[in-house]
Amino acid sequence: MTVTIVGAQLGDEGKGGVVDIFGDAVDVVARYQGGDNAGHTVVHEGDEYKLSLVPSGAVRGKTGVLGNGCVVNPRTLFDELDALRERGLDPDVRVAKRAHVILPYHRVLDGIEEEAKSEDDQEVGTTGRGIGPTYEDKAGRRGVRVGDLLNPDVLRDRLEYVVPQKRALVENVYDIDIDDLENPDAFDVDALHDEFTAIGERLDENDMLVNAGEFLSAAIDDGENVMMEGAQGTIIDIDHGNYPYVTSSNPTAGGAATGTGLSPGVVGSGDVVGIVKSYLTRVGSGPMPTELGGVEGDTPGYDEQGEGENEELATYIREEGGEYGTVTGRPRRVAWLDMPMLRHAARTSGFTGFVLNHLDVLAGLDEVKVGHAYELDGEVLETMPATTEEWARCDPVYETFDGWPEVDWATVADDGYDALPANARAYVEYVEEELGAPAYAIGVGPGREETVVRHDPFE
Repeated sequence: MTVTIVGAQLGDEGKGGVVDIFGDAVDVVARYQGGDNAGHTVVHEGDEYKLSLVPSGAVRGKTGVLGNGCVVNPRTLFDELDALRERGLDPDVRVAKRAHVILPYHRVLDGIEEEAKSEDDQEVGTTGRGIGPTYEDKAGRRGVRVGDLLNPDVLRDRLEYVVPQKRALVENVYDIDIDDLENPDAFDVDALHDEFTAIGERLDENDMLVNAGEFLSAAIDDGENVMMEGAQGTIIDIDHGNYPYVTSSNPTAGGAATGTGLSPGVVGSGDVVGIVKSYLTRVGSGPMPTELGGVEGDTPGYDEQGEGENEELATYIREEGGEYGTVTGRPRRVAWLDMPMLRHAARTSGFTGFVLNHLDVLAGLDEVKVGHAYELDGEVLETMPATTEEWARCDPVYETFDGWPEVDWATVADDGYDALPANARAYVEYVEEELGAPAYAIGVGPGREETVVRHDPFE
């Protein structure tokens, strides 16, 4: 049986925690796209784990797989595995031989390009971890795959082809002397070959390398339950998001098939669970029609003095929800829930159900708003327009809900759905009606036990 976890918004919806909530019956958790730009926080037995690459289930002793749709920074991978072992865990993580490797020059180029874009106010707000440049090389057929690290001759051939191109890009396009860089070895074939040959040997010695599709299919044939975990969210999907303010892969459910080697029929025969935050956040640039207040340096939501129109409310929600990037630590921009965005996400991935997280964060407000629709050029829209430029011109049409009080959320989680305040239930049921899907669970706190679970997709 399979369950696919998809972020329904702009990332940071709490996907890692959901993997933990439904994790009892799971045998294998497979990440199907993204890299170490995808931070997630998991609270397990009172301990907090911040991960950016290792699949969430590794904290609970599940086998983790980084699928062929991922881009893998081996340095990050080994750092996270070593850190988990130091805390007494024994993570079992496998890596697809077809996954692409983030090399040091990818990270350097990511920073250089983002800085160049910032001069024309075109920066995307990347994490600077080399994700985009690695996917660019993958599409350009000049990438290095994890399986290449096992063959020193193949690895050298790959590096001798691509590194001179990267050096020329730095020196001739960006007019930067390689020797002036903080890490000139990032563009040295011999240094890269030595380091990544050793990495290949370590991966092989630890029996970490797999043919992902074959490995996962065998697990399913053996009666094991497989959860597929997407990174980021629908609205930064490179095909279905607000391009160019997107990631370089497909967090939507279609990416679960291409990024694991399992067929669309296998993915579609299981549950596809959308993860929704009860409000909206994002890190980085791009439109957000229901924005309450930005973060200094981000243009949307700010006037010329750098003060958001509703910045006091945005700051309250940011602090109550701990809305700071897991990977970058950057404060997130805050907005009301955006229903046209969620309708788009539900259609794109085919949610069979959803999880509504952070409902407790909105407690104590007199009223809670939802962007029910958009108005664009006199027309009311119930879903996102196809271009980012049109989306940026959309004005939200709000629906207002009465607020709900602060309560003992741990008791609510124990007592079940009916223990939620009546106005909070009305909010949940509104989302259910608009998405045409049930709320499988409602998150009312950061811990696994602080969740109202109504349906376990593995049961």
